[in-house]
Amino acid sequence: MAMKILVIGGTGIIGRACVELAVSRGLEVDVLTRGRRPVPDGARPLGLDISDVDAARRQLRDREYGAVIDWLAFTPEDIARHLELLRGRIGQYVFISSASAYQTPPLTIPVTEKTPLSNPYWRYSRDKIACEEMLAGERSVPITVVRPSHTYDRTMVPFDGGGPLSSACATGSRSSCPVMARRCGR
Repeated sequence: MAMKILVIGGTGIIGRACVELAVSRGLEVDVLTRGRRPVPDGARPLGLDISDVDAARRQLRDREYGAVIDWLAFTPEDIARHLELLRGRIGQYVFISSASAYQTPPLTIPVTEKTPLSNPYWRYSRDKIACEEMLAGERSVPITVVRPSHTYDRTMVPFDGGGPLSSACATGSRSSCPVMARRCGR
């Protein structure tokens, strides 16, 4: 029997790629989405807005998941709401944070897992840090925190692999950017 996964918000740039990969590996994937973008083939859409707690409770009440991957939690209140909706029925909670949570500006390079979390410049980052701090005290389910750094997909991969640089190289256009020009062999 395939592992069941719930992806909260799995139609964005990285989330979509993760859903596609999970489906390709034989996992059973439900995607909780507001329906603004199509769900990848092979995944089952659960069309609702998770901020509508009553509707989410009705739709999720009998479902159990080996893992939940949460792309849509941006504040501790989001985390609390999402965990409450699923408490006791999930094996692992994966919170998608952000590399922007790391100390900004960094005092040491490279940035590692030991780099403090502190970003006084961006509210989004401070909210993600607050989410991580809240989850550090969570005991009802194992927690994994992922901090993506660069966001892209196969339609806009930077440099090699089909993105802006590859397009410039393929069309033979010269770039005003010396790095792109060198990479294109121009």
